Amino acid sequence: MDLKRKSVFDPPSGDDGRKIKSRTASKGPLQEADQSSLACRIGREAQKAPSDGESSLTQDQRSRLSLLKTLTRELVNSVDLRDHAGHDVTNAIIELDKALRRAKTAVSPISRPDNNSVEFTRTQENGNSFCIPELPPILDSSLELAVFTHPGLSKDSKSTYDRLEILGDAYIELIATQLIWSRFEDLSSGQISQIRELLVKNETLSEFATLYGLDGRASIPQDLLNQPRRWTKTKGDIFEAYVAAVILSRPADGYHIAEQWLTQLWLPRLTDTVIRRTALDAKETLAKKIMGKGVKLKYVDERSPVQLRGGMQTFYVGVYLTGWGWQNKHLGSGHGPSKAVAGDAAARQALLNEPLIDSISRVKKTHELTKI
Repeated sequence: MDLKRKSVFDPPSGDDGRKIKSRTASKGPLQEADQSSLACRIGREAQKAPSDGESSLTQDQRSRLSLLKTLTRELVNSVDLRDHAGHDVTNAIIELDKALRRAKTAVSPISRPDNNSVEFTRTQENGNSFCIPELPPILDSSLELAVFTHPGLSKDSKSTYDRLEILGDAYIELIATQLIWSRFEDLSSGQISQIRELLVKNETLSEFATLYGLDGRASIPQDLLNQPRRWTKTKGDIFEAYVAAVILSRPADGYHIAEQWLTQLWLPRLTDTVIRRTALDAKETLAKKIMGKGVKLKYVDERSPVQLRGGMQTFYVGVYLTGWGWQNKHLGSGHGPSKAVAGDAAARQALLNEPLIDSISRVKKTHELTKI
């Protein structure tokens, strides 16, 4: 993770009259697991009550407006909206989104629960879909304001996320390390570091910030939105600052709450990452044992995928060897909810057939010795 926060910015002074802009940038494509979270977010938005000073609308009206804002923003950020909805409908949705974002008071998504507990939505790992956990609120208004204020807008570092994001970065890295270390006892330190980087890198944290709408609450220099890399890093910094503020605003249990929240947020991504790592290890181990010049290992579909309830599929993959005197020799087969998992199972079954693999390895070694 990039720790030199200030070196990538050339922020303008907040006192020079430059216009400050607060808005949501367009989302990049999210993974399939994140896209299904819209239903969870809509459910939470529909339950939110009006905040202090915003009682001109009834709770039902605010809920409906908040729901409409969420749906509209999702539609605007759909890259293929115009192709499917047509020019007129697309323009109307864009104008509606602009109007809803201008009317901040009427549809403000900020709410503050009455208690200090963290409430999680129902988490699903049905295929590649899951619901994101509830965003824990910041209980200190000054910290909350600082989280969403860019360092370029104030010379007072305590009134921006300048200091908070450094602390949040450290907390996030510690929580990620503890999570991986405790759940995957067979991983080496190098593997822990590699997987941790996938969880804590700016791109991942930026995606989380967008998913929770934190970017839409930020006050930033106007030109930042035209610089994708800086904007991605800024969103990651905001997320880090948010984590720090959650912990600091709850001296008794803030760390525990943040740990619960991040664990729920990371688990689907972490599970997928470890599955891919395991599959790669099995395939690499098999390749190291029997591969050589002119030798081919092929992973092929042995039958069509079987459709299961809930949209799930079961894939069937076999691994075959051509070389060392064998032609399209079947080494192992496997099945699983994806081709990667099925291929992993096939490689593992092949490795369990020790007499065959040892026989191939001996032929390989004999061939290599004759070349010396």
